Amino acid sequence: MPVVAPRPPPRVRELTREKLGDQAAAEIDWSAPRIVCVAGAFTHHDTVAVEMIGHRIDLVTYRVFEDVLTLQLIASAGGSRTSARGRASGSARAASPAPKSVQQYLDESPEDLKELYADLDELLLSHRDVLKEPQLHYVAYRRIVNVATVRVQPRNRLLVVNLRLDPDSVELQEGFSRDMRGLGALGIRDGVEVRIGSREDLERATDLIQRSVEVA
Repeated sequence: MPVVAPRPPPRVRELTREKLGDQAAAEIDWSAPRIVCVAGAFTHHDTVAVEMIGHRIDLVTYRVFEDVLTLQLIASAGGSRTSARGRASGSARAASPAPKSVQQYLDESPEDLKELYADLDELLLSHRDVLKEPQLHYVAYRRIVNVATVRVQPRNRLLVVNLRLDPDSVELQEGFSRDMRGLGALGIRDGVEVRIGSREDLERATDLIQRSVEVA
């Protein structure tokens, strides 16, 4: 992970003035820019580092499928440094704590939930062409699009899995699966959510996972 400068280089500010004009450029607060890093892949250490650096940073991966370029947000840090303008005005804003990542939730989980996630991870990756792409709040498993997203809830001892399935095609079971249309799931819209808290639940979800992979 490269060291991130807190201010853009002079050439960037010069180009901004050329494109937007002196007046518009003068209104920009350069003390807290957002940096977007684009790469083929990032490590877990990279995602941890952006939370520690203290700047506004996005990590974005890219993949090319024939003539199609896809971009995926892997991690996003809001930054914890107060801008120069904020200090000049006398406003003292306390930095908001960084949200926990899915890896942190997994690290805090009891051993049986970690083992259950390992079994789920193995099941998802056993399907051809499925790749694992950790995000900040969830782990995505995808082919060209997401086939499943997984969130970890240590307190409830649950793995919350969203699948790319038409809810009308699934026999929903209270407490195990539910229709997510209009509810706003992370990574997959309007699919089916499955709550896995035991190996029995994982066995019940196996067919649904297979179907989600096949339609992606």
